[in-house]
Amino acid sequence: MPTFRTPSPSKLRPAARRATAEPDARSIHVPVSQAMVDCGVYSDGARLPGKYTHAAALNKVREIEATGTTAFVWIGLHEPDEHQMQAVADVFGLHELAVEDAVHAHQRPKLERYDDTLFLVLKTVNYVEHDSVASAPEIVETGEIMIFVGTDFVVTVRHGDHSGLAGVRRAMDNSPASCALGPYAVMHAIADHVVDGYLEVTDRVETDIDAMEENVFSPSSPTDIENIYMLKREIVELRRAVSPLTTALQRLGSDHNDLISKEVRRYMRDVLDHNTSASDRIASYDEVLSSLVQAAVGKVGMQQSTDMRKISAWVAIAAVPTAMAGIYGMNFENMPELKATYGYPAVLLTMLTICTLLYRQFRRNHWL
Repeated sequence: MPTFRTPSPSKLRPAARRATAEPDARSIHVPVSQAMVDCGVYSDGARLPGKYTHAAALNKVREIEATGTTAFVWIGLHEPDEHQMQAVADVFGLHELAVEDAVHAHQRPKLERYDDTLFLVLKTVNYVEHDSVASAPEIVETGEIMIFVGTDFVVTVRHGDHSGLAGVRRAMDNSPASCALGPYAVMHAIADHVVDGYLEVTDRVETDIDAMEENVFSPSSPTDIENIYMLKREIVELRRAVSPLTTALQRLGSDHNDLISKEVRRYMRDVLDHNTSASDRIASYDEVLSSLVQAAVGKVGMQQSTDMRKISAWVAIAAVPTAMAGIYGMNFENMPELKATYGYPAVLLTMLTICTLLYRQFRRNHWL
């Protein structure tokens, strides 16, 4: 049978080579609209009707501002890729370092300034429902929200499925007085929403800690130290999300007076108070769990000591018949009671009597 050989790509015609070559994934650019959650134009505290692209929205804002009316655009993105984020950055003039952080995420909460644009990173937290700590793979999951705020725009970039801002946008749409304060009021609303989530999660985590504390100090229930360590690990993750934000909020409440109005700075100080409260709670939880670890180790040590006493008591009881059986198991002819009629029952009775006396003594001393 003849064999057929496929020509190598270098021997194909150019058109044939293009047909057989696989498309390069880097050359396929997904449009910004695929990552865009919402895009709204706000003027004088009210959202204007209509749908806009990110470029058309900024052009609309500039047209309104040319008439002497204040306006800004708020665009929300969810996990954009590098091309999508760069397309938005080119329109709004975002700094490349902040753009890189927004794409790759995994940033600590921080505040940075690039000329007249502020870049705020927030960690979002979510409480994972579970029946018990022992059956939960995780208790707290985290996400991120990056906020670019300029004189007439707000760009929010979200990472994580639980970090939605639909409720915040609806609240802003229904509050013309807040929208009238400008794009930094949007930043405050988002920060306030995130920090309120911290307080809610800490309240629910406290329930798990109370249940763990009850288990550790209950004498009848077994203690699994691994569950305490797992809960402590979740508290550490929560602390990393909450505590670093304090510095950023302090700077928002006191610095950048040329960008942020006095009224917004007042609101930011209130958010700072809530964040400090959540941070203090988390620190106290960490201390409680550290104490629970020590208590659990002590409880396990006491349980092991009790088990060892029981084992030692039973070994002592078993040693009596073992010793007597070993002695009478020796093949000597001249042994006491060896040829007596009731010698064997007498030895058994002696074993039983001694074992009974030892058992009663150990019970009286709470070894058994």
